[in-house]
Amino acid sequence: MANTILTSGVRNNLLTLQKTTSEQAVLQNRLATGRKVNSAIDNPVNYFTALSLNDRGSQLGGLLDGISNGIQTIQTASKGIDGITKLVQSLQSTVKQAQADAAQNRPTVLGTGATLASAAETQATNKSLKDIALDKRIGSADTTVAPATAGAPGDLGIDVTATPALNIQITTGPVGAPTTTTNIGITLTVNTTVRDVVNAINASGVATAFVDEKGLLNVKGIGSETLGVGIGAGAAGPAAITASSTGANSAAFGLNATDRTTGIASSGVTSAVRSNLIQQFNDLRTQIDQLAKDSSFNGINLLAGDRLSIAFNEKTGTNQTKLDIQGSTLSAENLGIPQAVNTQLAGFFNFQNDLDLDKATGSLSNALTSLRSLASTLGSNLSVAQTRQDFTKEMVNTLTTGADNLVLADSNEEGAKLLALNTRQQLSQTALSLASQADQSVLRLFS
Repeated sequence: MANTILTSGVRNNLLTLQKTTSEQAVLQNRLATGRKVNSAIDNPVNYFTALSLNDRGSQLGGLLDGISNGIQTIQTASKGIDGITKLVQSLQSTVKQAQADAAQNRPTVLGTGATLASAAETQATNKSLKDIALDKRIGSADTTVAPATAGAPGDLGIDVTATPALNIQITTGPVGAPTTTTNIGITLTVNTTVRDVVNAINASGVATAFVDEKGLLNVKGIGSETLGVGIGAGAAGPAAITASSTGANSAAFGLNATDRTTGIASSGVTSAVRSNLIQQFNDLRTQIDQLAKDSSFNGINLLAGDRLSIAFNEKTGTNQTKLDIQGSTLSAENLGIPQAVNTQLAGFFNFQNDLDLDKATGSLSNALTSLRSLASTLGSNLSVAQTRQDFTKEMVNTLTTGADNLVLADSNEEGAKLLALNTRQQLSQTALSLASQADQSVLRLFS
């Protein structure tokens, strides 16, 4: 069968029409899929580059879940610290309530004689025993005791010219344990009074002193430990300290010398108010441990010493970037908050003892400082994790956008091209029709 013979004009128009149809098919596929590169055949460089970018974006997107969980774990621990902080502040309030109630077991060294003031002196001066005692001078230029009169305050008979140094030695400490010694030195003049001695003891911070209505000197401890008070005079400070260690001049102040060498023990009387606050304190303390144990997320508790690791990229080994957070075991014991008790025991807070309550106040302040430090550390790590989370999200978006730029089709551009091809197709069909009509005109010669 012989090949059909086409004229040159028909053949050219036919080839153009076929090419236009082929290009239309390509553009229609791009508009249908939204992609200008659907396989490696279309554009191998763009296809595999986009595939690599999308693959990395997918891996980073998978890491976002781990980062999110890590952030929630840190936030849970942070909220746990906030709760523990409130509990510690409640403990502080409990201690303040205990301190507001006067301790009943403070040891007191009591004056036992009428050395400081007498009934005869009240008649002579028309003053109370208390005022006479406070105004009485320590000594003069001799060792003779001088009673108070209407024109003179009297003195205790210490020669301030020979022994111008006075020392009050106060010892405190648990019964049967080594005591703490505090020396309060006073320079004696002829104008130094008992009031000056009382003020010096009160300023020491280790005991308080007062003269009662009977005109007797009383020295009270600020805690429940054994209290010893000795008074001595000497030519110089060291000599006065030596004299006070035996209470050589205590009798002049109406005190017993044995009050320094033996000491006065606590009365043992407890405050009912303070006793009732002990259980409240210990219950709050227990809640600290329980709250710390409950501050976990997804099985990780940074307040129980667990370790959290958050991966930030898809690599492994030394090329992997991550954030490692080592948790702390948070408990009342680790925060330095012992239990409260009603007696003097090592490792406990004795709520009947003002000194122990002061220690409790200091320990609770230190606990708050530790909690703030831990909260600051977690806050810093949380900031890092949130920053990396935002960065990873932006990175995934950048990778996806980059991949899309390589393979996605511009619908506006492709639509315009298809419209142009449709026009070209119509023109090609018209040209083919005209070429065919030229060939058909030959038939008219035979008609």
